[in-house]
Amino acid sequence: MPLASTLIARLDQGLILDITLENLPFRVYVAQREADVEQVSNLVPAEQFAADGDVHVAAIHEGDDASEQIQDVLFNLNPGDAIVFLCTGPQAYADALAELGQADEAAAASGQKGTLQ
Repeated sequence: MPLASTLIARLDQGLILDITLENLPFRVYVAQREADVEQVSNLVPAEQFAADGDVHVAAIHEGDDASEQIQDVLFNLNPGDAIVFLCTGPQAYADALAELGQADEAAAASGQKGTLQ
């Protein structure tokens, strides 16, 4: 079941989202990028690293089960944590967006028209 999320900002090949999980808010950065930890500093502002909480990073590759990977990361969150999903290809990016409740953005990312069901 996809999560509900709110689009906060657009990045170059990415989005910043706010999600709520068990009444706790979390910031999520999802982008189509190489699975390289150096990419994280290009996405996440320094204030996020200085804030309370951890920054979790996960790579989602083409062919991976995005839903399973996202659920695994969400299971390990604590209040104040942020999440970065580095999607290594367009389908992985679209799948992650769909799982994070951004069906229209996922459709646009995969080149489809309309809303994914």
